[in-house]
Amino acid sequence: MPAAPFLQTPRTRIRLPDEADAAVLLRYRVENKAHLTPWEPLRATEYYTLAHCTQTIVEAGALAAQDRGYPLLMFDPDQQQVLATFTFANIVRGAFQACHLGYGAAAAMQGQGLMQEVLRAGIAWAFGELDLHRVMANYMPRNERSASLLTQLGFEREGYAKRYLQIAGVWEDHILTALVRPEG
Repeated sequence: MPAAPFLQTPRTRIRLPDEADAAVLLRYRVENKAHLTPWEPLRATEYYTLAHCTQTIVEAGALAAQDRGYPLLMFDPDQQQVLATFTFANIVRGAFQACHLGYGAAAAMQGQGLMQEVLRAGIAWAFGELDLHRVMANYMPRNERSASLLTQLGFEREGYAKRYLQIAGVWEDHILTALVRPEG
């Protein structure tokens, strides 16, 4: 079983959340609600409560313990503020050794290269410690920031899925991309 990550980049500390982080996670969700709503599934009102944040954290620990997913938070260096999130989800082992990648950054962190910084560290961990072969990431065609980010990270387009995910209450098309672990 892979160890839970504690990764560092020049501007962040990346780790699984623990229950003491519930209030900080809630602040991130509330402060970034308007910014993230167009890119996420519809959220029930309870999503923006301390109880739901605590539940999310407990579930994150269970997913990691089962090696089924790693929902990670990116904190500032003092670990007092969540700057971004990313998740290696739907991990499949055996002959596939792959997962899906989802991510989001605080509105205040947009355009500063933060996601590229943290995803480089995270993907290195996924290909190393997790021993994954493929990381897949999908984005809506109008999401130019995600398209640019994934291209910069080396993801390659593999397909186009009509009405792939329900985002903000609408079934949205997605461009399917993947990054395969380099040989050697």
